[in-house]
Amino acid sequence: MDKQVIIAKIAGVVRQKLEGEGSGHDWWHIYRVWKMAQHIGKEESADMFVVELTALLHDIADWKFHDGDDTVGPKVARQILSEHGVPEDIIAHVCEIISTMAFKGAGAKNEVRTLEGRVVQDADRLDAVGA
Repeated sequence: MDKQVIIAKIAGVVRQKLEGEGSGHDWWHIYRVWKMAQHIGKEESADMFVVELTALLHDIADWKFHDGDDTVGPKVARQILSEHGVPEDIIAHVCEIISTMAFKGAGAKNEVRTLEGRVVQDADRLDAVGA
């Protein structure tokens, strides 16, 4: 399994799907989160394959655009990852992060359990505040 080839292919899928999306969850948001997550993840010695896949797929089907259904994003991510031959343990890790990292307002519990999840969540929030 060539991880860099998989990441490049998934980046292409995400770009095609989200380029021109008008809600702020477009390709360029994904790109900025991806690059920031790479930087943070390396500094924190995170599993970079999980970090990069999660950063690329974290908003692939955001719950806010699916009537509050927060299961859609992980389902779509799982399908994309499976189609690209990603092992099940990594798929499960990525999907768990996606299902727990969404910002749902002040007072909502932060349930992200892994270093990789915290890396992507921080990168996403940094982009949201314009960093």
